[in-house]
Amino acid sequence: MARTAMATLIGLASLTATAQAAEYKIDPAHTNAIFRIKHINTSYLVGRFNTVEGTFNYDSAAPQNASIQVTIPVDSLDTNFAERNKHLKSPDFFSARQYPNINFKSTQYEGDANKGTLTGQLTLHGVTQTIEIPVEKVGEGKDPWGGYRAGFHGEVTIKRTDYGMDKMLGAGSDEVQLVLDIEGIRQ
Repeated sequence: MARTAMATLIGLASLTATAQAAEYKIDPAHTNAIFRIKHINTSYLVGRFNTVEGTFNYDSAAPQNASIQVTIPVDSLDTNFAERNKHLKSPDFFSARQYPNINFKSTQYEGDANKGTLTGQLTLHGVTQTIEIPVEKVGEGKDPWGGYRAGFHGEVTIKRTDYGMDKMLGAGSDEVQLVLDIEGIRQ
């Protein structure tokens, strides 16, 4: 009986340790920020940002306390075509010299430990707007190197004009689909 009680206590202690809120550092090698926009209403242009930095807090026992802060350097934009990358970073689109970073900071999470809506402030092109991102947990667990990771997926559509990016609307749609796959390493 004593052995069973001890085993139960050890098991509960390990579950509690796993469920406690923890800070995760975003792993840029396993994180993706992809965008998709219509090109002259004939096809889609797909690109990505090669650098995504930030942290998030996550506790599966209290998901309402989840938070994330992300910085994406605009200069890391990549569409697999150097001239287009240069044009997208120009004042016609992102104005990368004037606005070098895209920032997101969450303000609220509603949902359970696996799926919900993340609300926060997206700053793009010098303009800050509140957005809601439907998110889902992809998974969490120990990695082969002794660390602990958690990963999340979210997709949202924003309008360029909401962020003052109103040039060249004929060449590209106003709506931009963003796909975010975030993996973090518990600190």
